Amino acid sequence: MNQLERQRIDNICMQAPRMIWITFQKEGIHCYPAAATEPSLADVSFLANPHRHMFHFRVWIQVFHNDRDIEFIQFKRWLESLYNEGTLQLDYKSCEMIADDLYLQIAGRYPGRDVHIEVSEDGENGCFITYNINNH
Repeated sequence: MNQLERQRIDNICMQAPRMIWITFQKEGIHCYPAAATEPSLADVSFLANPHRHMFHFRVWIQVFHNDRDIEFIQFKRWLESLYNEGTLQLDYKSCEMIADDLYLQIAGRYPGRDVHIEVSEDGENGCFITYNINNH
């Protein structure tokens, strides 16, 4: 590889957006009250009753250099502590509501960063939301 090509590749690397991600799980109880009354949800009416899930989280956050200005383990521990200490609650919320609540906490502590949040029920069904600061 010649010097010019190496500089071009280095430039691409330096300008590439960087994200780190972490995962964690939390137990929660939720329900979907409309399932008991909405005719189109009759086949899933059981969802109106409180039921347990293991909520699986994958959270991406933008970092600005290769030496990570946010450390994986510290970020993960902080997110888990939001639930352990009662700052955030899982119970009786949809995956989308849980993701929005979590994003508000992240944006308050780490402003000006793109964040992606995936929340699933039992690792099977869930949501993926992109909170992109450049779109707002």
